[in-house]
Amino acid sequence: MLAKLTLEQKIELIGGVDEMFTHAEPVIGLPRLKMSDASVGVRTWGPTTAYSGGAALAATWDRTYARKLGESLGKDARARGVNFLLGPGVNIARSPVSGRNFEYLSEDPFLNGALVVPYIQGLESEGVSATVKHYALNNQEYNRHNVDVDVDERTMREIYLPAFEAAVTQGHADAVMNSYNLINGAHATQNPFLNLRVLKGDWGFQGILMSDWDATYDGVAAANNGLDLEMPSPRFMNAKALLPAVQSGVVNEATIDDKVLRILRVTLRYGWIDRPQLDLNESTYSVADRAVALQGTLESITLLKNEGNILPLDAAKIRTIAVIGPDAWPTVPGGGGSSQATPFEPVSIVTGIAALVGPKVHVLYTRGLPEMNEIFWRTHWAEAVQQSTFPSKDFSGTPEMMQTPSIANYKEEWWGPEDKTPRSIRYSAAFKAAKAGKYLVLAAASGNDHYKVSIDGKQILSQDQIEGQHPESASIDLTAGQTIQVIADYLPGFAGNRFGLGIINEAEMISDDVKKFASAADVVVVAVGFNPSTESEGFDRTFALPWGQDALIEAAAAANPRTIVTLTSGGAVDTHRWLDKVPALVHTWYPGQEGGTAVAEILFGQHDPEGKLPVSFDRSWDDDPSYKYYYPIAGADTTLHVTEVGHPPVDYVIPHVNYGDKLMVGYRYWTTMGKHPLFPFGFGLSYTTFSFSKLEIPASAGSGSTVKVGFDVTNTGKVAGSEVAQLYVSDPSAKVDRPERELKGFEKIELAPGETKHVTISLDARAFSYWSESDHKWTIDPGRFVIRIGDSSENTPLSADLALQ
Repeated sequence: MLAKLTLEQKIELIGGVDEMFTHAEPVIGLPRLKMSDASVGVRTWGPTTAYSGGAALAATWDRTYARKLGESLGKDARARGVNFLLGPGVNIARSPVSGRNFEYLSEDPFLNGALVVPYIQGLESEGVSATVKHYALNNQEYNRHNVDVDVDERTMREIYLPAFEAAVTQGHADAVMNSYNLINGAHATQNPFLNLRVLKGDWGFQGILMSDWDATYDGVAAANNGLDLEMPSPRFMNAKALLPAVQSGVVNEATIDDKVLRILRVTLRYGWIDRPQLDLNESTYSVADRAVALQGTLESITLLKNEGNILPLDAAKIRTIAVIGPDAWPTVPGGGGSSQATPFEPVSIVTGIAALVGPKVHVLYTRGLPEMNEIFWRTHWAEAVQQSTFPSKDFSGTPEMMQTPSIANYKEEWWGPEDKTPRSIRYSAAFKAAKAGKYLVLAAASGNDHYKVSIDGKQILSQDQIEGQHPESASIDLTAGQTIQVIADYLPGFAGNRFGLGIINEAEMISDDVKKFASAADVVVVAVGFNPSTESEGFDRTFALPWGQDALIEAAAAANPRTIVTLTSGGAVDTHRWLDKVPALVHTWYPGQEGGTAVAEILFGQHDPEGKLPVSFDRSWDDDPSYKYYYPIAGADTTLHVTEVGHPPVDYVIPHVNYGDKLMVGYRYWTTMGKHPLFPFGFGLSYTTFSFSKLEIPASAGSGSTVKVGFDVTNTGKVAGSEVAQLYVSDPSAKVDRPERELKGFEKIELAPGETKHVTISLDARAFSYWSESDHKWTIDPGRFVIRIGDSSENTPLSADLALQ
């Protein structure tokens, strides 16, 4: 097939077309291959089943379900003629504020690898290629196109690469997607260490390495450093750049041949030439998929607090239930960005609860909070707002002055026409508090707009995201009659004005119905958290809940102490204002289309909660081990020159992020330092209880041999449930510093009341190894190891020593 192609035809095949396709080549009978964004659903080609993937999948700790999810996604893809599903995402949840954590899996490389392998196997068993992403170290959305990650090889090998390695060497993934960011000075799409030495060298990857959309920056460098397919179009890796490069010997034609061969081999491996990819025997709308989606959500929902065993609720003892909050309705199946799927029939929390309890229970619903623009319009400034529009980007020059009664131009727009006239806008206003209390200061803009808000000369809000953004808010205390001076400097990213700013008393912001409904109800469910506008691809989220939600929980709990909080988010959030005021907290992650049904079944005891945290749940953002190392190093920016054939060169500012936390990610940090997060990795409550006993392990074994660890798990409670037995390995005699413990095995077990099952987990050489930077290989230091068994990273009641010789 390759021999029939001209050089020009070969180059055409290594660039995408029409956003979601590869080129067809009639000369060799090659069809164009169709792609779809993914992770939680086949979302590009219309409504689909929206599953609770990503962090929710990791919270199931269920390899069998991961396989089933992959199979269902494969069927959904075949029903739409999709060849490549652009997922799963397996990047490490290094920090709770990373905007895409909800789409990825966990903070632990072993857990990620253990789940991604069956996911891929299930997907590819249906004739659809997985595309494992984003390779590599895409652990923040802030400035993701330009940020340069400075990281050592050991940290990469032990934390950030193992899930990709498992996907390739065990799952046999046929496609990998490069990330946007730079790693140690080179963009991922042209990174020789990642692409040539590790992926195609050490791991022997035989599939297609494609770019993320517009993640290529140099056609020749990408061609020579491992990129096989530039998506969505050949902006850089095209004939204009590569034909002269091949003719001059800068790029070998054999390098182009290798890329084409990879595309052809994957095509032949799946039989895409011999059969249509569209399978009319699969359903576009699948009832069977709904059951799979529900199962995943039921398994992922994680009970974090259940004071006084308020849960499960007894519907027979409830006459009225109040369901309150912005995430109660409409459904929030997933976060924002390219993973966001539109389900056919999503079930919200309020409708799910109403359907379960039936007509004999009164269900009262209120959002509880106004829409954001209402805050901007309702703000009563002490006098007219002064708007000064400067003819520059730095608030210099003579401004054009006008007065306005409000600052309420906000609308959600990611992109727009270029602003041909430089502008910067300053708003000056005074606000007088009518009564003493807490006041919410809320600001919002869109796209790459920037702003800073100061009160009485002190900056309290700022927005400097590069690609997208979320509203920013702060809570301030004011006395009755106190007047504050407010200055907002707004720098539009493109034509128009999308800025909004408002101040409102928190008590007045809460709907009157909240107190009425909560007081009248036997129990209250407050559904809070994020949504596609506040947690998304393209920008990082806040650690605090979105604006007004802390006050909403406080108001509901003050009116009714039997208040249960459900949390929608990709990870941990700040709970300090209200956690001690509510008896129960239920983490729903992003629950997919069946979220309302699953939440209702968990709350009313029709299903025992079995989710376990795939991340550590910090008390505060600055408690997190990545906090000091998350944002760019001041004064370390470099410049990158990018030249596109036929266009003038462009210089990009490249900020550098130092992964100074090294191996101390999540629970590795907490257990090594002897400290405790709010809730530890692996933690999750149940309506029953479990015990661990009868640990069996050899006293010694040969270094590099397989070690079998056995133990019993017993359901000591009164209801059926599932437990996740977790195995951690400690290496106190290592010659190098290692985390105090690391997850190296787990097993999910379903147990009836009183039932005991024996569990056996095998540990291979890798379970005891670390990456030697001097020898550039996986290494075991013979000596004493400790095997720990339990139900979280902190609770390991069984332990025993093992001597490796």
